[in-house]
Amino acid sequence: MPESTDVFVIGGGPAGLAAAIAARQQGLRVVLADGAIPPIDKACGEALMPSTVTALERLGVVVPAAESRALHGVRFLSSGLSAEATFPSRTFGLSIRRTTLHRAMTERAEELGVEFLWQSAVSGISTEGVQLGKRTIRSRWIVGADGANSRVRRWANLDARSRTGLRYAFRRHYRVIPWTDRMEIYWGKCSQGYATAVSSDQVCVAVASRDSGLRLEESLPLFPELEARLRGAEIVSAEKGSVSANCKLRRVWRKNVALIGDASGTVDAITGDGLGLSFNQAIVLAQCFFSGKLAQYQLVHRRLARRPLWMARLMLTLDGRPRFQQRTLQAFRKHPEVFRRLVAFHVGSLSPVHLALDGLTLGWGLLTADCITQ
Repeated sequence: MPESTDVFVIGGGPAGLAAAIAARQQGLRVVLADGAIPPIDKACGEALMPSTVTALERLGVVVPAAESRALHGVRFLSSGLSAEATFPSRTFGLSIRRTTLHRAMTERAEELGVEFLWQSAVSGISTEGVQLGKRTIRSRWIVGADGANSRVRRWANLDARSRTGLRYAFRRHYRVIPWTDRMEIYWGKCSQGYATAVSSDQVCVAVASRDSGLRLEESLPLFPELEARLRGAEIVSAEKGSVSANCKLRRVWRKNVALIGDASGTVDAITGDGLGLSFNQAIVLAQCFFSGKLAQYQLVHRRLARRPLWMARLMLTLDGRPRFQQRTLQAFRKHPEVFRRLVAFHVGSLSPVHLALDGLTLGWGLLTADCITQ
């Protein structure tokens, strides 16, 4: 066990691994600790948006082609209606099992010389460093990458936050031949279903709602198109659940401690932007470590989260409003360029200024206002 390091990362999920990789790319010594044994799994839709793929490339993470699939767009479905849009030209997403992604990121971190302390419980932090039991490892910088219920956030007195209503997501995998190269979102009366092909014979299926007791078995009949696709398919993974919400922190750093990933605030899983946010935060944070100007991280962190948070709020205007879902999909079918430009904005290929000039923002606002007054 080392006595000191430049950067100590607490949390070995994708966000922590990204922070460790980015710091090593800046030439800093890095130690990462986590109480788990890799690869670490988590309930998620397992679709990586184009901006996430770009960030992985910047981190030098190679995703195995044989264990992933290219995603070329998004499809919305509701009560027999559908609308779809491809990602902007020369961009694509990826679908990949969470455990496969974790393994690829761990291998990249090992290649760069990150020192791992797996199955090691961190018991506290101080201005001097990180405590593991009775031992303290001195560290110039400490990164909290320990998830939405972050202890590092609490230890650093950074817990002041605002949060929207919680939603609950459950995920598992089915052995079935994929039917699409799109990320599919099924809109129901009180929940959403998500389907993403993660291999040549497996599809990841997730559901999300505000009902903590609504599991996959009860949810699938609410999405007849998806249920029909999965009829007779073998279930190949255990059901896993997680909580989803939009959550903003007042501050994401204090003294020598910085937060990253879900520890630093979250966006609802409906956007598919959580991992991409983490990876881009990691790149910026490492640059701030190198320059010694950690205050800059706060500003860029806030800017990075702006678009995903806006998209989450926008998409969730459809939640629990079946008539509005139908009208919106009808509008998208009638004006496919509207949905296409919305997806382009979602993946960062179109600026808010262009959306405003197109009248899309105004049009969506009018639709929402009309729906709410019904």
